[in-house]
Amino acid sequence: MKTIAIYHNKGGVGKTTTAVNLAAGLRNKGKKVLLIDIDAQANSTFATGLIKFEFEEDDDLKHKNVLQLISSADFDFIPDIVRRSSGFNHPEIDVIPSHITLIDQQQHLTRIAASRLRLLFKLEKIEDDYDIVIIDAPPSRDLYAEIALITADYLIIPSDLKPFANQGLNNVKNFVAEVNEFRSNLKKEPLEVLGVLPSKVLTNNRFLQHIFPRLLETVEIRYSLPVFKTIIYERVALSNCVNQTSNMGVREIPSPKSIFEYEPHCESVREFRNLSTELLKKIGEST
Repeated sequence: MKTIAIYHNKGGVGKTTTAVNLAAGLRNKGKKVLLIDIDAQANSTFATGLIKFEFEEDDDLKHKNVLQLISSADFDFIPDIVRRSSGFNHPEIDVIPSHITLIDQQQHLTRIAASRLRLLFKLEKIEDDYDIVIIDAPPSRDLYAEIALITADYLIIPSDLKPFANQGLNNVKNFVAEVNEFRSNLKKEPLEVLGVLPSKVLTNNRFLQHIFPRLLETVEIRYSLPVFKTIIYERVALSNCVNQTSNMGVREIPSPKSIFEYEPHCESVREFRNLSTELLKKIGEST
């Protein structure tokens, strides 16, 4: 089982879009995939169709989400928490959902050193059940991002390569260095940075010809980070697929789709297929 964190401390760079559609792309290749949402905004949880309630009393995630995994060592293991995505992809993927209550508990959990290791240890108990685990980490430098990077074997850094995102790469590198010091105390290999993934890239020809190559060069030379060959462009279909709804009587409920399900012949599908193949090669898995 290989565990991959999706992280950048700059928001709005396509992190969740990458996490959920990469998970779908790998699942479509026959891989057994688990997606873990450890971001209190719960965007991956929403994007995989698990938030279909309108009223708080109907919330079936509040007591069965990633918070329970990291709050206790002796209870609430992954088989107790995992959900199957709902109408998101065919085949569906397994998801550990997130919840807004993560915010309330962060200060308490930060004081408990063991909370940083519980997800890692609980994943070890199901390592024969999945080929790939993808962790959607929050765009911050907090406990939950730390847990994601401690738990993962590999890191993908989605970035639109704009100035603030690029300037944030030094922060990411420093954070990885701190996490690797912690990992060394566990006799765990350093987190391997697979690369910066260009995402939400504009399709404007002038931008692609004159500006984009310089941005790529900045990442590779100034920040000494590898860059994925695959590029995820900003496309209408990719932004629309998560905003789908369906009618249930008088109610209209969210019915988000993976890009593979929403528009199977679009350019974004080709891009995420390429990303899935490139990722598998990088981590030594069959494609």
